[in-house]
Amino acid sequence: TLRCAVMPQEAPEGPLPLLRSLSSDTPANVIFCNRSPCVVRPIWINFKGRPQPYDSLQPGTGRRMKTFVTHPWLFRDAETDEPLAVNGNEMFVPTAAHNTRMVLLHITLPVFTLKERCLQAIRRLVRPEDFRKLEIARCLHEDLEDHPSVEKDMKRIARRMAQQLHEEREASSHRDWTG
Repeated sequence: TLRCAVMPQEAPEGPLPLLRSLSSDTPANVIFCNRSPCVVRPIWINFKGRPQPYDSLQPGTGRRMKTFVTHPWLFRDAETDEPLAVNGNEMFVPTAAHNTRMVLLHITLPVFTLKERCLQAIRRLVRPEDFRKLEIARCLHEDLEDHPSVEKDMKRIARRMAQQLHEEREASSHRDWTG
């Protein structure tokens, strides 16, 4: 059984990213359940906002994990680095409610667009050096060469978090102004 180590919060080297673990004060017990046909790589986002991969899960298997409230987890296809869904979402972050009971995390394939599914199939069938030889639109060549990556997804999630915070602050200041 793998356990999340309690990581000391070191002095920041610069501004800390929004997407990161905040504390290791409150434990959370979860079971990772791989319900996908893929080998799954669980990824914990550490206190500095860096991805920390854990041992892979074979299809149809599970693993009991002790993690902590505020610790974000992403799940990836170990072969392709494609994102996977966890309980229907792109990320799992334990809350205080997860402290009192064991939580099942169902890791599944997300719903891909037809374009995403086609790009995946081509990446499996065609060598990267041959992508430009395909007689397809130039933008599709670029899409094929833009492989999935946990770092890109983390940046996208962080941008969305920043946008949500901005909107919440604006709504709050608007209520203060009109209230």
